[in-house]
Amino acid sequence: MTTLEFLILGLATYRITRLIIRDEIFAKPRNFFWKRFPPESSLLGYLLTCPWCISIWVASIIQISSIIVPEATYAVGAVFALSAIAGLLTAHEER
Repeated sequence: MTTLEFLILGLATYRITRLIIRDEIFAKPRNFFWKRFPPESSLLGYLLTCPWCISIWVASIIQISSIIVPEATYAVGAVFALSAIAGLLTAHEER
């Protein structure tokens, strides 16, 4: 894996993790899950609030995908990586 590929997959992991844990687009499924497994009293519920926990699973899936279908993984990963960079720059600009 080259340095560029590592950066693309790392930023993609960050962006997908953020989508799952914080972004509004996943609020409905996240809230549905939390009703069944409250984060304060359930290990599964806590899992969806912990960026470190989710990022391990996201990174694992991305890594397996990069072995099976590398071209598609890097193409999709680049989109998420660019989105991550844009989001980080916007957050920095708004400070």
